[in-house]
Amino acid sequence: MTESYQPETLALRAGTERSQFHEHSEALFLTSSFVFDNAEQAAKRFIGEEPGNIYSRFTNPTVSMFEQRLAALEGAEQCVATASGMSAILSACMGLLKAGDHVVASQSIFGSTVNLFNNVLKKFGVETTFVSATDVAQWQAAVRPNTKLFFLETPSNPLTEISDIAVIAAVAKNCGALLAVDNCFCTPILQRPLELGADIIIHSATKYIDGQGRVLGGAVLGSKKLMEPVYGFLRTTGPTMSAFNAWIFLKGIETLKLRMEAHSANALQLAQWLEQQPNVARVFYPGLPSHPQHALALKQQKTGGGIVAFEVKRGKAAAWRVIDSTRMLSITANLGDTKTTITHPATTTHARITAEARAAAGISDGLIRIAVGLEALVDIQNDLLRGL
Repeated sequence: MTESYQPETLALRAGTERSQFHEHSEALFLTSSFVFDNAEQAAKRFIGEEPGNIYSRFTNPTVSMFEQRLAALEGAEQCVATASGMSAILSACMGLLKAGDHVVASQSIFGSTVNLFNNVLKKFGVETTFVSATDVAQWQAAVRPNTKLFFLETPSNPLTEISDIAVIAAVAKNCGALLAVDNCFCTPILQRPLELGADIIIHSATKYIDGQGRVLGGAVLGSKKLMEPVYGFLRTTGPTMSAFNAWIFLKGIETLKLRMEAHSANALQLAQWLEQQPNVARVFYPGLPSHPQHALALKQQKTGGGIVAFEVKRGKAAAWRVIDSTRMLSITANLGDTKTTITHPATTTHARITAEARAAAGISDGLIRIAVGLEALVDIQNDLLRGL
């Protein structure tokens, strides 16, 4: 399908391939390997002279349909599906970087991503400098002759800081580096980083792409040239998305636009309500005029998204009291679910990074992150009031 179709149409139709049985819903191919007509065909497929499925570690029709659908939504030439969001970041870095390379990354990224750069890639000779998500001058100052990759999340996790993708992309281009954007919080429904100058998009499909907290998956998207070494890494090492998970994601994408619009509407109203609560010191949500990058968010995103963070007065004890007083909200670090989730970032998602790194990223002990679901807003508010 071409990009002339609207997102809601692509979410239902893009990438669909029917078998000889002409099924209407996408088929689930649960097989480890595929049978060849003859030895010559097998040989041609293994060396790439003939297209076709070989082994589900790197070729599976259901996974391919998911890849084509997500690529269509993001406006990317190719998508490489992976086993999780973290394996997507790992695959991109291992495919595109080598020992001696340097990365500039936002300090406002997921804690496990910080650990990947600091503890895993560092062992292979890749150095990382962390900078402000919003101060472009810091990105420029951090560049070295061996800088090969810029990496950021926007909105960031958990403070929903907004990075100016177009401006940072220009800085990366000027120094010959690639820009990778984690688009997990927005999805292609709310934001399309490639159109703003990014080279690579990362997804944890586990989140909004599925939308119901059922399965794990990730994706790396970009040009065919850039995805070739990423796919090569996946083919050899195997951080592969399963066919079943890909089938779940195909079903999740069908309602992605409807869900993202509903998540965003609920989140905006909740953020406005939280700003009025006496025990809330500050609310972080891109859709609020009080957000430092509110104007940029309006320009770069279609809505504010479904993530709201807020800081309560009196620190960790008060934050835990709010969380522990809930009866309906799910206390879990996952996000992007139809069910509202609540977590304490300093002791969960960002617990494994240093206290200094948390402070630099603005993650205080009183901070709470809510991934706003699709329940009635009044029920979410009443559940929070018990602790507030």
